[in-house]
Amino acid sequence: MWSSSRIWRRAIRPQGGFCFHREFSVEIFVSRLSYYTTDEEFEKNFSRFGNVKEARLIKDPRTNRPKGFGFVTYESEAEAEKAIKLMDGRIYGGRLIFVEYAKSRSEEGKS
Repeated sequence: MWSSSRIWRRAIRPQGGFCFHREFSVEIFVSRLSYYTTDEEFEKNFSRFGNVKEARLIKDPRTNRPKGFGFVTYESEAEAEKAIKLMDGRIYGGRLIFVEYAKSRSEEGKS
């Protein structure tokens, strides 16, 4: 079962405008991270569970320091599921972290 909140589809279009390939990805949300987590260690840690397309620590624009949460995008739902299963509720960087599927912005207000 793939819900639209968990799987993002991007069509790659050649110059002619016809869609010839669809690329799937799944994004997870990681919260309660240490404020000293680096981009490199964040990506390295979550790449253990699959092919990371993108790992983003959200940072304060004024200080450029991590805010304590981030997002990881995997190529498949199986990779994301593995990361959630093995990292949710674990100690990472000296803190108990939570890992779940990321919600789309339109779903945030519906809770």
